[in-house]
Amino acid sequence: MDIKAKLDELIKNNIYEVNEQKLDPIMIAKKYNDEYIALIAALFAYGNVKAILKFLNSLDLENLNSNGAYYRFQTKDDVREFLNTIKKMKEKYSLNELFLKGYKKTKNSIDGIREIIKTIYSLSSYNSKGYEFLIGKIPLNKTKGVSPYKRWNMFLRWMVRKDSLDLGLWKGVDKKDLIIPLDTHTHKVSLNLGLLKRKTYDLQAAIELTEKLKEFDKNDPLKYDFALYRIGQMNIKM
Repeated sequence: MDIKAKLDELIKNNIYEVNEQKLDPIMIAKKYNDEYIALIAALFAYGNVKAILKFLNSLDLENLNSNGAYYRFQTKDDVREFLNTIKKMKEKYSLNELFLKGYKKTKNSIDGIREIIKTIYSLSSYNSKGYEFLIGKIPLNKTKGVSPYKRWNMFLRWMVRKDSLDLGLWKGVDKKDLIIPLDTHTHKVSLNLGLLKRKTYDLQAAIELTEKLKEFDKNDPLKYDFALYRIGQMNIKM
């Protein structure tokens, strides 16, 4: 099977389409076209997509007010404190510039993610298991056995790539340096298709899959991310 040809065909046939029948959290990001609201949407993008969108739509995102909402692993306090921290952060920083502070030294997107996460934690003394789950731990200088930072890498895809799906709001980041936002479903699909050999679900697996996709498009490997995601989500036969 020519996997690249199959993926290219899915892209050509508008696998990128999102609408009320084909839901995705990026719909919130596209509605507001704001880097901070996009980050909120990305970090809460775990679980059932209908539940994600119902929760996000319950928030007052323009004023970053939680309206007393809670979501899965996040209590009302977690959500309120997170949005309060984001509000403080938005008044002081550009997420694009924070990311570049780490990224531009090595062209490593994880270094950019580290700068943003460090800043979030520096702005509030609040902490809980739900709060830390939402934001993620400050990335270590290793790739094996650590989180793939799926939701963060998805946020970067939204911000850096520019097409009918992704927003492309950021400047100064090369899309070839992005890492695929690997979730457990995409991991399984990639193993089944022979795109990935690493069975451990971690950052190293995400990097290895990204390197494989660079064989299909060295300058934009993540254009195949949504196709791989939809294969698993929609049970598309390959």
